[in-house]
Amino acid sequence: MEIQWERKLRRKTFKERTDSTMLSLLRPLLATCVYLLLLLPGGQCRIPAYSNGFHYQDISNGNGNGESRSQFYFNGVRLHVESPQLAVSATRGSSVTLPCHYHYEPELATPRRTRVKWSWLPANVIGEAVSPATSARETEVMVAMGNRHRSYGNFRGRVRLRRSAPGDMSLVINELQLNDTGRYRCEVIDGLEDESVTVELELQGVVFPYHSQEGRYQFNFFGAQQACQDQDATLATFEQLFTAWEEGLDWCNAGWLADGTVQYPITDPRAGCGGMNFAPGLRSYGQRHRLLHHFDAFCFTASVKGNVYFLKHPTRLNFTEAVQACVSDGSQIAKVGQLYAAWRLMGLDRCDAGWLADRSVRYPITRPRANCGPPEPGVRSFGFRPPYLKFGVYCYR
Repeated sequence: MEIQWERKLRRKTFKERTDSTMLSLLRPLLATCVYLLLLLPGGQCRIPAYSNGFHYQDISNGNGNGESRSQFYFNGVRLHVESPQLAVSATRGSSVTLPCHYHYEPELATPRRTRVKWSWLPANVIGEAVSPATSARETEVMVAMGNRHRSYGNFRGRVRLRRSAPGDMSLVINELQLNDTGRYRCEVIDGLEDESVTVELELQGVVFPYHSQEGRYQFNFFGAQQACQDQDATLATFEQLFTAWEEGLDWCNAGWLADGTVQYPITDPRAGCGGMNFAPGLRSYGQRHRLLHHFDAFCFTASVKGNVYFLKHPTRLNFTEAVQACVSDGSQIAKVGQLYAAWRLMGLDRCDAGWLADRSVRYPITRPRANCGPPEPGVRSFGFRPPYLKFGVYCYR
């Protein structure tokens, strides 16, 4: 739909753009011709026709009211922009290539000077209806022409064009971050012609529910955003929560998502969780007021570069001692998102409860067994405990 809308807009403005460009190109020639006609007897002036290599027929049709309409029909070189992959999945901290190639039909004997622009639409607004306002929220990632290029914002210094072959304008992103997910647009511009293709970028990770130390339903939208960031995570998108539900996540407390909606996943319908008469799925409260309404949060985290481990210590520790013990071991106390990533993506399995940075006590189980909680894999939680109680501790290095 985005591409159709953009093409309609280009068709609407094509003639005005062409007229403006032609006028700016021919203005000096017109001035010269007037000069020659005035000074030279019988002077004649011929203005060469302008061509950008793309050829159109201008066919005028009457509408019966004495007016005419112009339609442009393509009959020359055509620009194609394509991607062999419309969705790419990668891991946090790694490098990823978003493929984009362009070519001309028919092929050109000599290369043309083109401009390439990569832009990005964050994952939290992808689900919105396609509109000029949505398109305007695309953020520039990189612009390149020939050997000159410039990257922008948070992508500066992390992106480059692959250029492995003629027409290869694939985008390479290094040091992938949690917020890099979304829809990337590769746009190739040649004079008045431009074509584009989009590629979705997803990160491999895990969704986990999170609530405040003060109890359930304490976060407005911005508080939920901050809470996830504090735990080395980000608010989950609808697609990420849906994938988690498909993989078995069942949680009967509503939480904020990145797009400002409030939802919760149910695999086992029951009273108090949407009722028995509804099929399994995501229950949605729709868009809520981001300041006034309060819920929990669904956070998303991906792989961590370091190592999460249960610290071997001769005694149990209160919270203050646990923090210091990790520092003494050359580490820091682990965050909730780091423990979930280590459990899901690195297979961490430990049947010992330990402190985490938010003062909660949890432990990860990949191989369910007796005396280690429920029969399903997961991160077990004792909730937020008084800081004077003594447990083990999970550290991150």
